[in-house]
Amino acid sequence: MTEEQTPADERAAKTSQNSPEDAAGASRALTMPTDFSISLAAKGGTDNLLLNPGAKRIQSMRGFEDTYVDIIDYIVRITHRIWEEKDIGYIYDTYRHNSHVYDDYGLQYGSEKIVADTVHTINAFPDIRLFADEIIWAGDDVSGFHTSHRTVISGHNTGFSRYGRPTGKKVLLWCIANCVSLENEIFNEWVIYDTANLIRQLGFDLREMARRFGNEMDSSAFDADRSGEAERLAGQDRPQYLLPSNASGFDVEEFIRRIYHNIWNRRCLADVRLAYHPSLQFIGSTGRSIQGRGDYQSFILSMLAMFPDLALRVDDIYWMGNDDDGYLVSVRWNILGTHTGNGIYGPPTGRSISMWGISQHQIADGAIAAEWMLFNEFAVMQQIFRD
Repeated sequence: MTEEQTPADERAAKTSQNSPEDAAGASRALTMPTDFSISLAAKGGTDNLLLNPGAKRIQSMRGFEDTYVDIIDYIVRITHRIWEEKDIGYIYDTYRHNSHVYDDYGLQYGSEKIVADTVHTINAFPDIRLFADEIIWAGDDVSGFHTSHRTVISGHNTGFSRYGRPTGKKVLLWCIANCVSLENEIFNEWVIYDTANLIRQLGFDLREMARRFGNEMDSSAFDADRSGEAERLAGQDRPQYLLPSNASGFDVEEFIRRIYHNIWNRRCLADVRLAYHPSLQFIGSTGRSIQGRGDYQSFILSMLAMFPDLALRVDDIYWMGNDDDGYLVSVRWNILGTHTGNGIYGPPTGRSISMWGISQHQIADGAIAAEWMLFNEFAVMQQIFRD
């Protein structure tokens, strides 16, 4: 018996293979690309795509403008046109009039609100640049294309922002935007900016800014809708420990749901050794950068220590790839918890928090080699620090 097998083997006789979320066969009817022939890497990166987008359509895109050859081309070029070419009005052509966009500040409804927010941000950072780092996609032109767009944003704050007067400082931060589009229009979007890192780079006191914004919001905005037990528990019984499926081959969804549940809800941090490569590379919110499984375990421990009743739910998963070439996976999740432990957010306040985020995983040889995790940390701080 190897060290890597021990944690699962010791529990095998007394735990269930059934997931509370029916992980073994829960994958919905969404087409997952089985290779990387339509990908950012296949196009030679963002710059090459913008210079040579191609003229021949290589993917069925019913209802999309003829200029776009595939879904990667669509996402990269509309982003560039809106943000860097400052054709902000193109939002009216590429976002549905009643689109739903969820961000740090809640639901932003309708294309008019998206236009206003884009004007505000470009005014604050006139030289803004968005560098596409990765785009994970799934779906088709019938059920809708699902895209998870990871970008690095840079710019100088030479205009007024919602945080205050211009500081002249340069910012560099990550963003992940998960969109659903059909017939040339995005109608659902979940976008996570590393807002806490942005505020810190602008030179503002992050805690004071969170207190200010928290106090300005209606207190009901932070009321957690919690009328029952967290899903990680089943009455007085212990959380289940999930075992790998008996099915042949590597099941991406089963793997992701199982490790998220076992590590975060069951608190089996030993499973990090089963699911992650020893040389793990991790990028997280507010400038977090981690190498290796030990530091990653410490990050999870710090979150569990601050929110001892923390319960995580996976809301959405899609991926591209295969066993030989590996997989790129997008996971959208949310957490409920109560701030009753010490940590980076200061002494316990007893306040309930709602946290949501998007993670992207690079899987090689059945284990996670790299992870990008962004969550609404500034909103969490508002919930904790408000008066």
